[in-house]
Amino acid sequence: MIEILTVCTGNICRSPLAAQLLRRALGDVRVRVESAGTHARDRDAMAPDAVRLAERLGVGPDEIRMHRARRLDEGQLTRPDLILTMDRDQRRAVVEIAPTRVHATFTVREFARLARAVPREELQAAASAGDSPSGRVRAMARELALHRGLVPQPVDPEEDDVPDPYGREWHAYVACGAQLVPAIRVAAETVRGAVTV
Repeated sequence: MIEILTVCTGNICRSPLAAQLLRRALGDVRVRVESAGTHARDRDAMAPDAVRLAERLGVGPDEIRMHRARRLDEGQLTRPDLILTMDRDQRRAVVEIAPTRVHATFTVREFARLARAVPREELQAAASAGDSPSGRVRAMARELALHRGLVPQPVDPEEDDVPDPYGREWHAYVACGAQLVPAIRVAAETVRGAVTV
């Protein structure tokens, strides 16, 4: 079973939506996708505008209703094969809590940027070293992490972030979705490519 963790701050907007979209995009793959927040209040439901955005993006009402926030801790970082944060602050927080997970941890937009830049054959060759679907995803993630210094960085580092819409106007949620959806699409394609080597 492949395990993916998405991480944001409060675990009521970006990371639950990312997890929901990933589950849907990877519906044909045996995967568990969970989410957490670096400063989450346990058991909070998704924010109303995040619910509205999730509905617009096709997430089912039962899945939305089932979400309850949970605060990120070290125990949640040992098992995931891939950890996708919504911004660089959360990526840093994950690596500070669990330094050994640095090669498995990316912002979701960074992951998509690297995956677009690294030739598919290289990723598949790296993934083939894994002895299970989980191992193949881990090997693929390690290969992407090794390209961090080789692939050109964005001119503005914030291009690797999905800004937090919480407490802002509806247009901030729309912008969040517009940045998250293509990154999730690439992430799902890349994970599927690693698994089907």
